[in-house]
Amino acid sequence: MDKKQEKFKSIINSSNNIVFFGGAGVSTESGIPDFRSKDGLYNQKYKFPPEEILSHHFFYENTEEFFKFYRDKMNSLKFKPNITHLKLAELEKQGKLKAVVTQNIDGLHQKAGSKTVYELHGSVMRNYCTKCHKFYDANFVFKSKGIPYCECGGIIKPDVVLYEEPLDEETYTASIKAISDCDTLIIGGTSLTVYPASGLIRYFKGNNLILINKSTTPFDNIANLVINDSLGKVFSCL
Repeated sequence: MDKKQEKFKSIINSSNNIVFFGGAGVSTESGIPDFRSKDGLYNQKYKFPPEEILSHHFFYENTEEFFKFYRDKMNSLKFKPNITHLKLAELEKQGKLKAVVTQNIDGLHQKAGSKTVYELHGSVMRNYCTKCHKFYDANFVFKSKGIPYCECGGIIKPDVVLYEEPLDEETYTASIKAISDCDTLIIGGTSLTVYPASGLIRYFKGNNLILINKSTTPFDNIANLVINDSLGKVFSCL
């Protein structure tokens, strides 16, 4: 174990109010592609740019095309939690971790056993009729053909935050409170460049700010500990 991992373990052991704030890098080790890396979704070729497909106006104007991409690239049902998801769930069981704030929509934190998870960008696990608001699970949407319709005739929409849509206010407010109240904030697997999610860091007033990411972030200079390595390697030391 190197010195940075030792310091990480020491901080975790001495902390009892931890919040983890994670991005796409948390799930890449489960096999889920991220968006912005050289192999990410934004650098792959489609009929339309992924940023446009995953937008509010595209969903309503090109619904069938949206679901072609969505079923092909957003289906996380076959993926399993990795060591980071599992260790975070363990820390919550121990009473150390108070919340996970995630930009991911794959539901892997809950699959690992985490209970308090604030999903800033929603989840593929929840889907609602745009007309009567009836709930449909992920299996229903991913296994359906073409545009999924509710029995009332309304289009079923995944409960994910698309471009041009605001974050859920209740989820964002709860995330701010959790980060404001914690003494240790671990930020992992995110470049901290996507707003408003990355703005959450300004609410942290605690003692230990830990940044774990393979590349540098704009906030490295204010952190107590910066580890440029894989999350799995870092969390496996716990």
